[in-house]
Amino acid sequence: MLYSDAKYKYTEPERAETLVATVPHYKPIQPSNVQRPLPRLRHGHLRLGGWDIATSILLTASFETTLLFLAALLAPALQLTPVPTLQILAPSIATAAFVGITLIALISVGFYRRGLRISFAAILLRLLAAFTLASIGLGFLHYVAPTWVFSYGTLLLGFALALPPLLLFRLMVVPVLDHHTFARRVLVIGTGEVATSFNRLRRKADQRGFVINGFIRWKEAQVKVHSHNVITLATTIRDYARANQIDDIVIALDDQRGTLPISDLVHCKMDGIRVMDVADFLEREGGLLKLDILRPSTLVFSHNFRHNLYRNAVKRVVDLTASIGLLMVSLPFILLTAIAVFIESRGKGSILYSQVRVGENGQPFTLYKFRSMIMTAEQSGARWAQKNDPRVTRVGAFIRKTRLDELPQLYNVIKGDMSFVGPRPERPEFVVDLATKLPYYEWRHWVKPGLTGWAQINYPYGDSEKDAFEKLQFDLYYVKHQNILLDLLVIMRTVEVVLWGRGSR
Repeated sequence: MLYSDAKYKYTEPERAETLVATVPHYKPIQPSNVQRPLPRLRHGHLRLGGWDIATSILLTASFETTLLFLAALLAPALQLTPVPTLQILAPSIATAAFVGITLIALISVGFYRRGLRISFAAILLRLLAAFTLASIGLGFLHYVAPTWVFSYGTLLLGFALALPPLLLFRLMVVPVLDHHTFARRVLVIGTGEVATSFNRLRRKADQRGFVINGFIRWKEAQVKVHSHNVITLATTIRDYARANQIDDIVIALDDQRGTLPISDLVHCKMDGIRVMDVADFLEREGGLLKLDILRPSTLVFSHNFRHNLYRNAVKRVVDLTASIGLLMVSLPFILLTAIAVFIESRGKGSILYSQVRVGENGQPFTLYKFRSMIMTAEQSGARWAQKNDPRVTRVGAFIRKTRLDELPQLYNVIKGDMSFVGPRPERPEFVVDLATKLPYYEWRHWVKPGLTGWAQINYPYGDSEKDAFEKLQFDLYYVKHQNILLDLLVIMRTVEVVLWGRGSR
């Protein structure tokens, strides 16, 4: 083919040579020396409701949904009493209720939590706990709408049919999905201070779904990561990524100004490799904002961190529904707890304990709890609760572990001072101190505090400034990604926290 301009006519190779010679900084794209490998099954992420869900978890949920569906179809067929043909051959409301409520129960006992590593006995115990919760939920639905739920005998048979395949699936298939063969291979560019964030990911639970291939030393004098993982490139990043089947490239440079290999990274993206900033990668994998490496500009230009009137209205409906529902279910426990506190104090102490906390937009409000400490617990001033705190009474230790002391806060949620899900409200004395020491601490007050929260289900009880900093990273993740789906997930996973006493003190 001939190309022409005002003075010259030339062929295609001549045109390229002319461009190289006449256009400043022009560099033709060089073909890669390494052939692109065939794609293989890897862990990925699906973005749903503004946050990433690992495809391994989605695959697990899909398989278990199928197993529950088959159990729901077989249970009526195996009953001695006649069952309508349509209920056996086609999905029905009863089948959907059985599958849906049982899945919610499986989420509630922590089966879809990241980094879950449990034994055979623990899996069996959690399955039995999930079936018990599902039975309670289906029993309540049977009371409200009997035609929507299977009979009790059919339900028990359905659970009996579902238990063995679910147990085998959890023991045999889920570990295979978590194996490094199917893990995403991650290449980190950087060996300095920022890259040391990966040094803290020591546990297998911290690296579920990915494996670090190595750290490329890129125009950085320091090597602060593990030296045996440092890579000195003898080729381009693109060729190395192709040769080693890299799925994600993470930029973890201490100073990115004028040092990024932009052209090489764009070529990698065109090859289907995801290129991410280290803060975004750790946010996706850990469910938190790493404040020590976060650049303020990323917060300003993020499409999250915003209020939505529609979302706030729906959230308020969820708050009222969940609070009133929990209040009705827990009313007997509330009465028994009040009686236990009254008896232990021999009628000389208060049953409820009120305390000023900081709420939305920094506004103070009065929070109510069942009293779990002696009356003179804070005679010398406010201080953090400690492990095996001598100020906690015997009844107080029990209601703290089971979270029964938090039930009076349902009044705060119904009143509107709190939400059902949000950052835990802190005392003004602690807020003033922490806001001067921790970056972005006041940002957690952009939303209403919650009875439970993302930090509560992901991090144990905090009793120090270091714990406050760690929990703040989870709180700000929630503030950034807050939506109804995330709220419902937190509510369901709070059941696991209560049942297994995780993070209580």
